[in-house]
Amino acid sequence: MQHIADAAAALASGRISAESLVDAALDRIAAPEGEGRRTFTAVHAEAARAEARAMDALRHAGRAPSPWAGIPITVKDLFDERGHPTPAGSVVLKDAPAAAQDAPAVARLRRMGFVVIGRTNMVEFAFSGLGVNPHYGTPLSPWDRATGRLPGGSSSGAAVAAADHMGFGGLGTDTGGSCRVPAALCGVVGYKPTARRVPIAGVLPLAPSLDSVGPLARSVACCHLLDAVISGEENPAPLQAQPLAGLRLGLPRRTFLTDDVDTTVGNAFQRALSRLSAAGARIEMFDIPELAELPAVNATGGFAASEAWAWHRSLIAEKSSQYDPRILARIRRGERMGAADYIDLVAARARLCEAVARRTREFDAMVTPTCPIIPPALAEVEQEAEYNRINLLLLRNTAVGNFLDRCSISLPIHRPGEAPVGLMLTGETMADAALFRTAAAVEAALSETPA
Repeated sequence: MQHIADAAAALASGRISAESLVDAALDRIAAPEGEGRRTFTAVHAEAARAEARAMDALRHAGRAPSPWAGIPITVKDLFDERGHPTPAGSVVLKDAPAAAQDAPAVARLRRMGFVVIGRTNMVEFAFSGLGVNPHYGTPLSPWDRATGRLPGGSSSGAAVAAADHMGFGGLGTDTGGSCRVPAALCGVVGYKPTARRVPIAGVLPLAPSLDSVGPLARSVACCHLLDAVISGEENPAPLQAQPLAGLRLGLPRRTFLTDDVDTTVGNAFQRALSRLSAAGARIEMFDIPELAELPAVNATGGFAASEAWAWHRSLIAEKSSQYDPRILARIRRGERMGAADYIDLVAARARLCEAVARRTREFDAMVTPTCPIIPPALAEVEQEAEYNRINLLLLRNTAVGNFLDRCSISLPIHRPGEAPVGLMLTGETMADAALFRTAAAVEAALSETPA
């Protein structure tokens, strides 16, 4: 079973039990040849089995809380779970007190009966798009594991778990691309909502001005369902695709498509655009000159460095030696940012959001590659200069949506056996429902076997 809907149908018909779904996921996590030991920082094996048996009993009695009761999912290591610490991929907080209650996003999934099977690995404190974690190991992208390739970050474990069927999807966070980048590098779907739609309470922050909570899973419909639940919908309706004929997709001429786009990415992207155009979508090139201002606007460190420094400065004063040095350096950039710089940044963001919205609101979505490169090998980022260069490259396209307060989704578009490539659709602020309908139409068109 690939998708949440498949599992729900099998549970409803009695063809399978929640306990067997959980056992299958746990078997994949524990497989010695797999990535489970690097994908999870904690596995809730016994609790998950107990919850699954409870959901089976409730379903047998006609009292299951939802059609999805008993389906195993994962949560990123920065979400509060009652009774567990929230280390956020660090060793600095590994002995922190256990959370007193679930984060609201986690609690909403539990109320529907989803079974949290474990906590997924991540970049320390979510501050990188590569997926590297020196404390717990780096889970590998499903592609070319013989070489050992980066999974993307910071929601690295969530993407690998979804790709390797260690659950039917999972919660991640996205501050500059942390759901969409690993989705692209692992060949799954990753969704970044308009940030204010899903509460970030109970989520260890990186930059609250940009942080958003989103799902990673194996289809647009799976992400749509998980997003509906965590955003507070009581009775999520099935996703209905928008007709592709006449759909207007805006393709920005600059910023996203530059000379450093990998040949494999460029070929897959152009192939996808051709198929969408043949299916009736209108691909229209246009300019967003305001995006050229982003490097200067963020030159003093941006929201991520300044807000991360504000949260971490006391902890760094006490335990700086326990941080990943590369993450520590990124956080320390915020130390140099003054109050006036921050106020200027807030004003610039508001101005650019308004200006770009005037250029994009006529489209159903912007369409771009998610990342300009295929998954790099782990060995490529051993040197600090390359670590920083490749990290900025992976986040370049996705971070725009966070700064502009948009909803955005990454879909896999590579052929079987090829390096994973993501296509990104970005909608307007609070236009999440429309973006999901557009994404479902694009996914359906690209999944059809060419004649």
